[in-house]
Amino acid sequence: MSTDQDLLTDSRLTDGLLAHPYAVYDRLRDSAPVHRVTGPDGSPAWLVTRYDDVREALANPLLSLDKRHALPGGYKGFALPPALDANLLNMDPPDHTRIRRLVGRAFTTRRVEQLRAPIRQTADHLLDALGAHGGADLIAAYAAPLPITVICDLLGVPDGHRRDFRAWTDVLVAPDPARPQAAKEAVVAMLGFFTQLLADKRKEPADDLLSDLIAVRDESGPEGSDRAGSDRLSEDELMSLAFLILFAGYENTVQLIGTAVLALLQHPDQLAALRADPSRLPAAVEEFVRYDGPALLAIRRFPLEDVAIGDVTVPAGETVLLSLAAANRDPRRFPDADRFDLGRDVGGHLALGHGIHYCLGAPLARLETEIALAALLERLPDLKLDGDPGDLRWRPSLRARGLLTLPVTY
Repeated sequence: MSTDQDLLTDSRLTDGLLAHPYAVYDRLRDSAPVHRVTGPDGSPAWLVTRYDDVREALANPLLSLDKRHALPGGYKGFALPPALDANLLNMDPPDHTRIRRLVGRAFTTRRVEQLRAPIRQTADHLLDALGAHGGADLIAAYAAPLPITVICDLLGVPDGHRRDFRAWTDVLVAPDPARPQAAKEAVVAMLGFFTQLLADKRKEPADDLLSDLIAVRDESGPEGSDRAGSDRLSEDELMSLAFLILFAGYENTVQLIGTAVLALLQHPDQLAALRADPSRLPAAVEEFVRYDGPALLAIRRFPLEDVAIGDVTVPAGETVLLSLAAANRDPRRFPDADRFDLGRDVGGHLALGHGIHYCLGAPLARLETEIALAALLERLPDLKLDGDPGDLRWRPSLRARGLLTLPVTY
């Protein structure tokens, strides 16, 4: 695996992309709809930045997520072993349809709403630990432990392994160029972790999502067959699904909570309006995710045949990167798009995707962010940023935008 610091274009348009992504995306959108770039591992790709082009491409069935359709030498994303790679981010229909149907029922808005009380209980517990006044890193003390607790409880992951998983995830999302083996070591550790976890759940099933998925795997057809019937999971698919739910369920939400809090602290008028009317929080989450969402890019795609995107024809098998962040700041779709405004109409934003690959965990991410902010507004009325915003440190990653720390006083 390689570092995202390697992403460049053939011009100087992307100078400063890691530090100031939205300013760079503005330049890219203005200069051309599609750019030839070098991917994070040094291989070629095409970057799409305008809203209409990104939205159309997200729903285009000719743009495959299956890496088997990639040309040799192109950017393919994470390099994972088969036992972790057989997940929804690498699948097209009919396999994508089959697996999404199996797990989708756990993430419906109605099912997720049943988690409201447990999520609020977790948020209150974390805020109790902070105390009534003082200072803290809100990422380490609140934004990170809240989603990892929620998703681990949902899956049935024991408490003792949660800190390890956070560390492995951080290494994968933002690899350290000074430690080139760290990502490989994290993958090996996660593979061992999930192998043991599945074995433990088979011995002692519980009332959790992972036990339910194991039951689907083990009860649908004879043991040893790759699939038996339309509701069959292979063993690699089972393990990969557990990995994806845990990885994405933690990673995206921790970054969204952090950037949402920062946006409010940097816009006191919007913060005051939300404090005055907390019922606006569910709608506010949509502006948080549009304005500064965690996913800068959608998962890479590979054309099944030559495909026209904007004014460019992308050859079959080459890599296409769709910039959700650039699309959501496109003034052609959202007037004054760089302004943070909780009152704007954000219908149609692409932060959570579009089409059949729309984010499976979107209802859970929305609810966790809503509850996390509601608890903060109620319990820390004097919350302020501690220090100069220019000193904040961001992850050196183009895969997931997020704060390394968020120092606050309260």
